[in-house]
Formats: sequence, structure tokens, C-alpha cells
Amino acid sequence: MAMVDPFTPDAFSLTTLTQAINNLKYKPGRLGELGLFQEQGIATLDAAVEERDGVLSLLDIAPRGAPGKPAHGEARRIHTFRVPHIPQMATILADEVQGIRAFGSESQSEVLATRLSERLATLRANLDYTLESHRVAALMGNFYDANGNATSLFTTFGVSQQTLSFVLGTATTKIRSKINTALEYIETALDGVTFTGVRVLCGKTFWDNLVTHEMVEKTYLNTQMAADLRRDPRLEFEFGGFTFERYRGTSAVKIGDTDAYAVPMGIPGLFLTRFAPANYTETVNTLGLPYYAKSEPMKMGKGYDIEAQSNPLNLCTRPAAIIKLTVS
Repeated sequence: MAMVDPFTPDAFSLTTLTQAINNLKYKPGRLGELGLFQEQGIATLDAAVEERDGVLSLLDIAPRGAPGKPAHGEARRIHTFRVPHIPQMATILADEVQGIRAFGSESQSEVLATRLSERLATLRANLDYTLESHRVAALMGNFYDANGNATSLFTTFGVSQQTLSFVLGTATTKIRSKINTALEYIETALDGVTFTGVRVLCGKTFWDNLVTHEMVEKTYLNTQMAADLRRDPRLEFEFGGFTFERYRGTSAVKIGDTDAYAVPMGIPGLFLTRFAPANYTETVNTLGLPYYAKSEPMKMGKGYDIEAQSNPLNLCTRPAAIIKLTVS
């Protein structure tokens, strides 16, 4: 039987690896699970965004020579964002399959496939984690530029963040009244745009103070939902028409401990994720995918270097409609 080289060109091609990394089981962060961000691929390295009265909308990409979208009035401005590029590297060494194949066996390929899947899964998890961090930034009214810097959308577009203190350190604070005020802030910022509800993503201190607040506990004790006071304190709950939940973050990706963000739900295009194509000759002028992976042989045939990358731009198109809540 002919000896089989497991490091075949087909197994390590751009198409094969990209398909593999995109087909891996997705384990997103909470913002990914909620489906807040509307995802779409673009064929350019820049996303053009139109601003009018503090509201952002993504402009269509047109072929060269096609007529541009007309601008109506001086109140509209066009902003261009360069999509961030997020690459990372891994290796698969020939030694990793050394001693696995018995004479006349082709099981090296099976071992290599397992190693490749493990590497791609690790790279994919790192990219997912980075994507979640960019989305948390967008929730707070920021975006990551092509240099990796977090930039304020409020400063860029000349709007202000609305902040409301819930005064949770005071036992007599009327939480429902605070919720009504936050609702009014959202309605004013949306200027007539309808929404289906409000979800509040809470930092850990804000959450602890909220679920143990005297007014919240008294309200639940006097209803059929009193049993909720005995359930897992990490679960979301409804109060005053808002759905509150604790955002479980990390030291690097988190909502401030004493903060929370009230997000109106059911608004198409409130949060956008746009994926630009990879910087490979094969992907020029193609619609961007969430993930890419490519490889090249190491010197002296000692294995393969693998690169995985994502090129995501994450924006909030109505940053003033996301209300920042504080403990005190």
C-alpha cells in the first residue's frame, strides 16, 4: 500500500479550513445568544454609515460607476468606518502524528483531522470571545476601530449618553418609578419608533442590590411569583415591564459592576455586525464571512502554520436609546 501524506494540500486549503471553522459549534457570549446584532457580510474593507439626528444607518455598497444614494439636506452626514482585522496563529507539527500510524495503516489522517479540529476550535473560541468584547463595547456606546482602539460613538456623532441613577442603596427608593423614567428616556430617544420590550443587562453589584432591594422583594411577596425569591438568583426576572438579567462577564469583558444598560428590544438594525472579507487574494471583492482559516507549510516540511481571522465591525445605530443605569 502506498504511503499517505496526511499533510495534503486539500486538507489545508483556504476553502476547506474556512468551511471547517465556520461549521464548528458556535459558543457565543450572552449578546450573541440574545441575537441583538444583525449580522451581514460586506465586500469592502470599509462600512459607510449615514448619520441623521443622532441615528445611524448602514448604506448599501454599490458597484463602481453606479449612481450614489442622494443626500437630502445638510442634517445628514456620511461616516466611513474601517473594519477591524483580528488574526491569530496556530501550528500543527509533523511530530504530532509521529508514531501513530502502524505499518500499512492510514490512521495518520484521522489523527491529523482531530488535531486540526482542536486547533480550529481554540482559534474560533478566541475569535468569539473577542467578538463578544466588541459587542459589549457597542452596548456601552463605543466601537473598535481598525487600530484596536475603543472610540465613543457619542463623541463621534455628537449625541449624549442618558444616565439614570436607581439609588439602590436607599431602601425607600421607588424602583417602579425609576423604571418609568428610564422608559421615558428610551421613548424620547427613539422618537416614535416602536419596540417590543426592554431588557436590562446588569453588572454584578447592580444586580445584587436590585434583587435584594426591599421594594422588589415586597412586590414579589404579594404576588403569585413569590416563589421566584427562592429560585436561582442568577436567573432573569421581570419587574415593572422590564426584564432584568445579570451579565456574566470576565475581568476583561464585562459590564461595570455598579452599572446596567437598558436596551429596547424588537428594533431592526439597532445593533449591527458587518463582516469584511479576509486579506487573501482568493477573497478580494467577495462578501465577508464571520471566520476564515488558511495554512502554509513550515520550513523543511516540519508541519503547517494555520491562521484564523475575523473582520467584524460592531455598531449601535441609536446609542442614545441605550440607557445607562447606575446603583447610586
